[in-house]
Amino acid sequence: MKSLKSIGLLTLLFSLTLFIYACGGNTTDHGDQNHDATHTEAHHGEGKEYTSTYVCPMHCESSGSETEGSCPVCGMSYVAQADHVKDGHKH
Repeated sequence: MKSLKSIGLLTLLFSLTLFIYACGGNTTDHGDQNHDATHTEAHHGEGKEYTSTYVCPMHCESSGSETEGSCPVCGMSYVAQADHVKDGHKH
């Protein structure tokens, strides 16, 4: 009976150690989070779908405008280029 308790205790200790190791060592790199929020340069693509004041989130070809509106290709609402890149959205 004493050996059964020892095996149970060792199993519990092993499970706890595995749990702590698996959940505690998360060191995933999420990229550069310290970029300049006012940076609006297009990271790829040079058409107006990347460089306009208001851009389609899907960067549809020939989309983008200097005024608010919606994309003529997919119908999504334009977002401000400054807001689009400040949340870490880069290409």
